[in-house]
Amino acid sequence: MANATVSSPTTVSETSTTYTGALAIVTSLFFMWGFVTVLNDILVPHLKAIFDLSYTKVMLIQFAFFSAYFIFSIPSAKLIDWVGYKRTMVIGLMTMGVGALLFLPAATAASYVLFLCALMVLAAGITALQVAANPYVAVLGPEKTASSRLNLTQAFNSLGTTIGPYLGGLLILSANPTGLDQLRQMPEAALQAYRVQEASSVKLPYLVIGIALILLGIVIGLVKLPAMPHAERHGQSGPKTSLWKYRHLVLGTVAIFVYVGGEVSIGSFLINYFTQKNIGNITEVAAAGFVAYYWGGAMVGRFIGSAILQKVKTGVVLGVAAAAAGLLVCTSMLTTGHVAMWSIIFVGFFNSIMFPSIFTLGIAKLGPLTGDGSGMLIMAIVGGAIIPVMQGALADRIGIHHAFILPVLCYAYIFYYAIRGSHPVGPGIEAQ
Repeated sequence: MANATVSSPTTVSETSTTYTGALAIVTSLFFMWGFVTVLNDILVPHLKAIFDLSYTKVMLIQFAFFSAYFIFSIPSAKLIDWVGYKRTMVIGLMTMGVGALLFLPAATAASYVLFLCALMVLAAGITALQVAANPYVAVLGPEKTASSRLNLTQAFNSLGTTIGPYLGGLLILSANPTGLDQLRQMPEAALQAYRVQEASSVKLPYLVIGIALILLGIVIGLVKLPAMPHAERHGQSGPKTSLWKYRHLVLGTVAIFVYVGGEVSIGSFLINYFTQKNIGNITEVAAAGFVAYYWGGAMVGRFIGSAILQKVKTGVVLGVAAAAAGLLVCTSMLTTGHVAMWSIIFVGFFNSIMFPSIFTLGIAKLGPLTGDGSGMLIMAIVGGAIIPVMQGALADRIGIHHAFILPVLCYAYIFYYAIRGSHPVGPGIEAQ
């Protein structure tokens, strides 16, 4: 990963051609992985109750899922070099489909370990999809509108994350969950039978998802998408240049790490947070409905952000969003009741433009290194594995309410990156 071939210091895209059809097709992929990813927020409270897990242990759900990004991002970037963007997307969809179908044996055995394995396979497919689809959208048109274009497609990703909690809550969460005291008094055989019964609620949703993903992979495989040779290294030769010499890419990798970690930490804790007596004092099913507002805010923000980014510099918009998100989390930590609930929900609106903005700033002016730079940035999504576990450990010690200090620190770094760290610096890039 450290070295990549550079033929010339070209920009990501100089073409003014529009690819509306290709953009629409790829946008469907953003929707699918958003829908699948957000179901983790439903699995967290569901499996926590079934297996009587601590906050630290239940965050292994996010650890298993997002650690796959760290493991499979570089191989996915190499896959782009070998077979191109389109075939990498197809491979990603097929792998996702297999991962979703693995939920069936995991539920049948009521095994937490098998659930974690299925999540990792599912996430491996999403990793390949993200490594290919994000830079593909960024280079599918003029460079100056890359952030706007990626924000627009990410808005449909947020549509998936908005619908997911609502449907997942209805299909997966129990309306009348058995209390922990009752579970702990059950004989082992009865407890296992209960776990099998409760775990079976994930079978139908993930069966449908698995079949849909495989069919979508077949469709994408049959559709002709335009090649982007200027953003690929395939078949090129020339001097070697280390990706680590591109300062904006390296700092952007850290920004993706803390952004995903902060966003996933907040989303993962919302249901348990809203059920607290001093916060929302509501049921898990009702709380799942409020989680949809969190992700819905991200969807609205991305549509609005896509328009704003046509006129305002990406770094400025990112800085404002990071500052606002940090202040809202602080507000939630320092208050209770509906103020604490809605201030944390509104963080979703300001999260909206962060990933696509950081991503386009990170791959700016990489030229043929775009695919490799994408792999490096997507690898940093492993923050969604590490930071939620850290917040879970913190919640076990100081309480869920004050554990949100961790996302505040994440937003502080993103603010720095937006203002200072995102200026393109590296070999072949003229001083800005």
